[in-house]
Amino acid sequence: MIIFGIDPGTATTGYGIIKILDNNPNKLIELIDYDCIVTSKDMEMPMRLNSIQKDIERLLRYYKPDCVSIEQLFFGVNSRTAMTVGQARGVVLAAAAGYRIPIFEYQGLHVKATITGSGKADKKEIQKHVMRYLGKRKLKKPNSGYLDDAADALAVAICHYLKITNMERLTPRTIGERARKLGVSKMSTPINSESKVANISKVKIFKLVKRKVSLKK
Repeated sequence: MIIFGIDPGTATTGYGIIKILDNNPNKLIELIDYDCIVTSKDMEMPMRLNSIQKDIERLLRYYKPDCVSIEQLFFGVNSRTAMTVGQARGVVLAAAAGYRIPIFEYQGLHVKATITGSGKADKKEIQKHVMRYLGKRKLKKPNSGYLDDAADALAVAICHYLKITNMERLTPRTIGERARKLGVSKMSTPINSESKVANISKVKIFKLVKRKVSLKK
């Protein structure tokens, strides 16, 4: 599986592409590429957006990702910045939709919490954990733009990988253990794949665990 991570922006759109190695237990994630799409402030907004869309489409054709993972829009203090980021997001989403590529969106705080364990992690902390997941001691500066934007895009891609693998690895036993730790259920019936009752309970507990985890984050 190839995941295309994007950190959208009008001036700088960071992107990072990773490949999931299902058959290699020693190395689960392979770094394919990362860089930034940069547009000049001297260009009119329609031309900047058109440039971003064309570059994204070119990259999608070249790398042929299985899915796109993109950061959701956060409305902070600067509403003008949020609007321009929203415009960049729009052309990125349109480009991916044009190639019928599945799109997954994650809030910035969720990405930070998933990657580092803290929703308050700074750029340096994010980069450190991104390098750890990729098995790299250092990430070189991208050809264009800033490393922060490219690393954020890689973080969004890794976040999606962790999201789908955590869902797949929730066996009946681990679901029961997580449920007990979260105080979701005190069932006396052991959770195992051979019990019909357990199969029904597994679904209920899985939903409750997901709800509890999301509330904690």
